[in-house]
Amino acid sequence: MKRNMSNLDRIIRVIVAAVFAYLYFAGIVTGAFGIVLLVLGGVFLLTSVVAFCPLYLHFKFSTFKK
Repeated sequence: MKRNMSNLDRIIRVIVAAVFAYLYFAGIVTGAFGIVLLVLGGVFLLTSVVAFCPLYLHFKFSTFKK
């Protein structure tokens, strides 16, 4: 996998994932919507760790500058 995410993009995704986790585990967002946020937060966290976003590849988009 070729890196296609900048460090700023990765940091923003980690912050958003943390907010989603907080909303779910604090009981602010519950039910199906809470689980969707939790899964989306997991995807954000995973993509930020590997610095690769499959959707960016699909749309031929990259925030990583060489």
